[in-house]
Amino acid sequence: MDFSADSSYLQVSTGSYKRQVYEVPSGKQLVDQAVIDRITWATWTSVLGDEVIGIWSRHAEKADVNCACVSHSGINLVTGDDFGMVKLFDFPCPEKFVRTCFCMVTATSTVDIRILSCFSRRHMTEIFSSLSL
Repeated sequence: MDFSADSSYLQVSTGSYKRQVYEVPSGKQLVDQAVIDRITWATWTSVLGDEVIGIWSRHAEKADVNCACVSHSGINLVTGDDFGMVKLFDFPCPEKFVRTCFCMVTATSTVDIRILSCFSRRHMTEIFSSLSL
C-alpha cells in the first residue's frame, strides 16, 4: 500500500493482480486513468502499473515478481522475485522488457525489499557490484 505525496490517495495491489487507487478519506475508488497518471506517490511498493511494466521479463508469470521499492529520490527501483533475484532498475520503467542495471541472486525467494533513504544510486551500485561477485 502506498500513499500519494499529499496523502489524498492510496494505491494497493490486489490478489487478482490489479492496481487500485482510492481517495482518502472517502475510500472511493478512482478509475479515471488521467487523474491517476497525475498523482505523485510518496512511496512506491507496487509491482503493478504503467510505471513498472519494464520489471517483467518476457517469460514472467504474474506471481513471479513479489516485491518492489522505489528509492526516496524516485529514480531507482529494486525488485525481488521467486527466483531469488534482486534487480535494480531506473524508475519509472514504462517500456516492456527493460534490462536491469544490476542483479544479484539470494538463496531463496525474495518476498519483501526496501531501500534505505541514506542510499544513493552510487551506494546501491557499489553494493550490488560487490555482492554479485
